[in-house]
Parts: sequence; C-alpha cells; structure tokens
Amino acid sequence: MNVKPLADRVIVRPLEAEEKTAGGIIIPDNAKEKPQKGEIVAAGPGKISDSGSLVEMTLKAGDKVLYGKYSGTEVSVEGEELLIMRESDVLAII
Repeated sequence: MNVKPLADRVIVRPLEAEEKTAGGIIIPDNAKEKPQKGEIVAAGPGKISDSGSLVEMTLKAGDKVLYGKYSGTEVSVEGEELLIMRESDVLAII
C-alpha cells in the first residue's frame, strides 16, 4: 500500500460485520450495522507536543482495535475500503 498516515493518524481495515446473531438468526445485508472492529494497517510517526517533543504512537500495524461507530474518514485505496482516523478515536486494543 502506498498510503502513509501523517502525525497521530492511523489507517484501519474494518473487519466484516457479523452474519448472524448469538441465537443463530441470519442478519440480512440491509440490517447490518457498521463494523466497529478493525485492524491497523499503518500508523503515523506520532504527534508533536506543545513543548516540541515527539509523542510516539501507542498503536502499531497489526493491532486489532475497537473504534466509534462514526469515527474516521472512509477512503478507497487500491479498491479496498479503509478508514483514516486519529489515534484518539480508537477506543481500545483487543
């Protein structure tokens, strides 16, 4: 991939939405919710603090994460749908 995020941004590949519920009911395509889990594809170098020092990223490529339902900006890179968001938009590493 030839896209590199800047500052404290990460590129996330959303994981597939659930096909069925815990009870075994199959969810149709039009009723699926946006996924809130994904995998970090790339991470920027970090953010420059007010004092001028570099605050390194906590996240790295390969981390599985949870993020807000409407977080990030959707982009298409080489035919693949990805999200670009700030590290602060990520809620947890799973």
